[in-house]
Amino acid sequence: MSKEDYPKNILTIDNQIKQLKQRGLVIEDDNLAKQYLKNISYFRLQGFWWELQADKKKHLFKKGTTFETVVSLYTFDRKLRLLIFDAIERIEVALRTKMIYYISIENNNWWWYENKNLFFNMDFFEESIKDIDKELNRSKEVFIETHFENYGSQDRPPCYKTFEILSLGTLSKIYGNLKNDLDCKKRLAIEFDLPNENFLKSWMNSFNVVRNICAHHSRLWNRNIHIPPKQLSKPNSNFILIPNNDMSVYYSLSCIIYILNKVSPGHTTKESLVSLFNNNPDRLAEMGFSENWRNQLLWA
Repeated sequence: MSKEDYPKNILTIDNQIKQLKQRGLVIEDDNLAKQYLKNISYFRLQGFWWELQADKKKHLFKKGTTFETVVSLYTFDRKLRLLIFDAIERIEVALRTKMIYYISIENNNWWWYENKNLFFNMDFFEESIKDIDKELNRSKEVFIETHFENYGSQDRPPCYKTFEILSLGTLSKIYGNLKNDLDCKKRLAIEFDLPNENFLKSWMNSFNVVRNICAHHSRLWNRNIHIPPKQLSKPNSNFILIPNNDMSVYYSLSCIIYILNKVSPGHTTKESLVSLFNNNPDRLAEMGFSENWRNQLLWA
């Protein structure tokens, strides 16, 4: 199909509103709808009204669906993402801190991340070094620039500086590639209240997926997390019964709260989420929540 044959016409905002009305969406205040569509694109909102359609091929809305309902769902998802992004930030900082401390202590070396002997997959090791160099080269952090000014650009900074600019994805890759017989790798899993290193690797990889969804402002509330956290059937602390769908947002949120309870005691994220869910009870089923979710020890 050529670009000339692309079937979607370019519509003005007035015509977007007209089309939505023709498809059955109730819009009582055109000016309000226009204001939203000027700042939140038609295509972006489409991801939120998709589930509100009775006929998805013809894009016909369920009877009585209002524009306010779409906006309410969009706002709910935005609040959810902000809460989860904040939670994962704390987990990411904790992972970074513990990797710097425990691995450096065990190896008595600030540059352990350059030591091939600590890693079992050389391709992953080289990829991680490339990722690190890319982050170092583009970093504008004063502490990185000052390091190179003082010590020269031929050597990478010690891990306590370098790791401050690495993404959760890169941190997870480095951790996962550490040899399993290293005591520090096992210790890190214990620090996060997880049974072993396989769980920590899996959970951090999954959290990175959720983090990126939030960071890119993508829809979160009803999607499947395609890299789910490894199922924790024998938790050390309060948790939940494993749901049938471990790719559900509910399971990912539960895992995030489980870790947050360990690394950020006294946090209020759970209470904020419960308040958000109590105000939006109709959203929970599509997130994978069970009817008795408040009876689960983690959420009680």
